Amino acid sequence: MTAVASTPVRIFLTGGAGFIGSHFVRNVLTGRSAGLEDANLTVLDALSYSGNRDNLTPVASDPRLTFVEGDITDAGLVEDLMPGHDAVVHFAAETHVDRSILDGTSFVSTNVLGTQVLLEAARRHGVGRFLHVSTDEVYGSIEEGSWTEDQPLAPRSPYAASKAASDLMALAFFRTHGFDIVLTRCSNTYGPYQFPEKLIPLFVTNILDGGTVPLYGDGLNIRDWLHVDDHCLGIALVLGRGRAGEVYHVGGGTELTNRESTESCWWPAERTGIASPPSRIVRATTAATPSTSPRSPPNSVMHRGSTSTMAWPTRWPGIGTTAPGGSH
Repeated sequence: MTAVASTPVRIFLTGGAGFIGSHFVRNVLTGRSAGLEDANLTVLDALSYSGNRDNLTPVASDPRLTFVEGDITDAGLVEDLMPGHDAVVHFAAETHVDRSILDGTSFVSTNVLGTQVLLEAARRHGVGRFLHVSTDEVYGSIEEGSWTEDQPLAPRSPYAASKAASDLMALAFFRTHGFDIVLTRCSNTYGPYQFPEKLIPLFVTNILDGGTVPLYGDGLNIRDWLHVDDHCLGIALVLGRGRAGEVYHVGGGTELTNRESTESCWWPAERTGIASPPSRIVRATTAATPSTSPRSPPNSVMHRGSTSTMAWPTRWPGIGTTAPGGSH
């Protein structure tokens, strides 16, 4: 399958009530994903702690959207839903590093077993393309430079290990069965609708609560930052034009230390507290695949998206108490 942009297209999308998945859904149903303007979406989401049905409110009345509450590890449910779809876009995952360190069980179940359930059903029912959304966390840490797509995997947390395993499972279906698999790995994604345990919304909620911003070590860990809109544009591009069996990086081109990211969002330095746990990743940055690189120039992404990003956590249900999550 070289393109899924023929119309009409039916996409089976997992994790569509989460942060990035819901943004992709909203983009497609509001005509912001080139080639997918006439797509119909079946969204499967378990509505776990980070999934929010309200994320889909702006497009909830669109007749092209079918929402199903359920778990990707439920093989019977997936089997019932999969027939008739042209493509799978697989966002659903347990994603928080600190939660995986406390207990990695759900990460293995959702990220590895859930992916395998989807792959089996999609292949069995003749789905044309399977796009697996992954993360640069699978590479571990790099002292300088950026990772390329052929970088060996070296995960440093149970979360990253579970994602690496799901990546390998997906690619094995291409190599073993000739199943059309494309895989994206992104850098740190931020933007509106993000669950307030991640770095930027966590910082905002802590400030709203009158607290300090927690950072690991000296706050000099480097991350590449990618706005969710650019991320979703990259995914749509790979879905329509990616080559089967290939891995594509979707990067933001904006490398900042965690301390610099706070300054980019204009938070007072006196509100920054330094936490004691040591850093797990010194540097995390991918070399974006040229065809999927976001169009924003370096160093503008954080400023461009900061207004909508910082406004969002105040609208998350329950904000007013300290947000979940740990240091970053």
